[in-house]
Amino acid sequence: MKFFLKNLILLIFTLSVMAIIIAITAEFLYDLVPCKMCLKQRHPYYAIILLVLFFYFFKSVKKIILSIFNELAIIYGLFYATWHVGIEQKILAGPASCSGTLSNTNSIQDLKEQITNQSIVSCTDISWTIFSLSAATINSILLLLILIFNSIYILKKFYDPKKI
Repeated sequence: MKFFLKNLILLIFTLSVMAIIIAITAEFLYDLVPCKMCLKQRHPYYAIILLVLFFYFFKSVKKIILSIFNELAIIYGLFYATWHVGIEQKILAGPASCSGTLSNTNSIQDLKEQITNQSIVSCTDISWTIFSLSAATINSILLLLILIFNSIYILKKFYDPKKI
């Protein structure tokens, strides 16, 4: 258990790096253009990678700060990932810039602005699946797993029930 606890941050870092590598590989090698929601879901992975590297090089900073910032980044990503799944399943509405719909207007200028601000890839479209799971669904599961790992790390490393 001590080995697992000691390496949880390394596991979270590794999963984050792998998620970014897979996303970038899918985008550039397989021409899977991400929608705006997909790009937002990468933010927590970038944050976790930068935070872990920062705290690795500056060891004097308390690890609880790293863990809390990681937790916030993961929750941010989980919010966007589950929202994206809801959009794909047509349960939730997406942002106007991502839905691929135009609002009614009488102004040509407004229509032109809507078209130029419109996302090329709609968030409702599922680009690919594996085992019938979309990338957003897999990302939701991965972020939930990372959230559990980070929460275990926080509880085991910093929580002392004797002090309460």
